[in-house]
Amino acid sequence: MSGRFITFEGIDGAGKSSHIEALALWLRARGQRVVVTREPGGTELAEALRELVLHRSMDAMTEALLVFAARRDHLRTRIEPALAEGSHVLCDRFTDATFAYQGGGRGFDAEVLQTLEGWVQQGRQPDLTLWFDLPASLAAQRRQAVRRPDRFEAEDEAFFARVRAGYAARAAADPGRFSVLDAAQPLDAVWQQVQATVEARPWW
Repeated sequence: MSGRFITFEGIDGAGKSSHIEALALWLRARGQRVVVTREPGGTELAEALRELVLHRSMDAMTEALLVFAARRDHLRTRIEPALAEGSHVLCDRFTDATFAYQGGGRGFDAEVLQTLEGWVQQGRQPDLTLWFDLPASLAAQRRQAVRRPDRFEAEDEAFFARVRAGYAARAAADPGRFSVLDAAQPLDAVWQQVQATVEARPWW
């Protein structure tokens, strides 16, 4: 049986990454095989492209092309093989992030992104997307407390408001795949939302 592909989405500061390992442990405790990965990244080539995207100045089209190039290698060499062998893949961001950040945040052409999505993914979409939704102002407060920002984290609040709107548009277009979580809640309360959402799926 093929594994399930679960993606974690949200603006920087939403706290999504805190729950990926928790869900991996929860699934493994139930006898499931799990691969945890991230985007951009997940393979040697994709991680090299990630460093360029996060730290080198470039326009929105270049960003999008690099992100999709990384995604192609990630899908071909890690995600698809893991799913085929029956492992569940938990991925910190996927294509919804590209539509939110490059599309919503940067204002890049959504039709071009849709074309790239079709070329690179060839129909592959997550089975479930957990969107950790958080107001941009609260996310900004959280980001200030954690680390030196990369070129995305350093963007202003208006940028992240556009990114959040980009996520909202993707969720509205595919409500069966998306689960919208209130990421403004305390960590334990957010985890309860994650657990309840996953338990409700008829996969296990």
